[in-house]
Amino acid sequence: MSKTSRTSITMPAQAKKDSVIEIRAIAQHDMETGFRYTEAGKLVPRDIIRFFTCRYNGVEVFKAEFHPGTGANPLIVFTTIATESGTLQFEWQGDGGYEAVNQSQITVT
Repeated sequence: MSKTSRTSITMPAQAKKDSVIEIRAIAQHDMETGFRYTEAGKLVPRDIIRFFTCRYNGVEVFKAEFHPGTGANPLIVFTTIATESGTLQFEWQGDGGYEAVNQSQITVT
């Protein structure tokens, strides 16, 4: 069974050709490290986002790998070049079948 979460993307809807654009992507996720115990002494299983990928019109432009030390609700900030109008697709994958996908459109002039 896949777990999903809410995601949010902040980026410009329009940009001039060949300009640098900043993208902010966040997924709401608790990021359990797998090193914590409950009050009853039971180990809480690891549940983290492992990978984040951004594709611009199908071409990978950014990728990140996460580890247990990453905090909850990780915010990813990166830049890319506005080359053409189209779709940016954002994908998060993690433990236990976790996946989340979001898309945003950009118009390049």
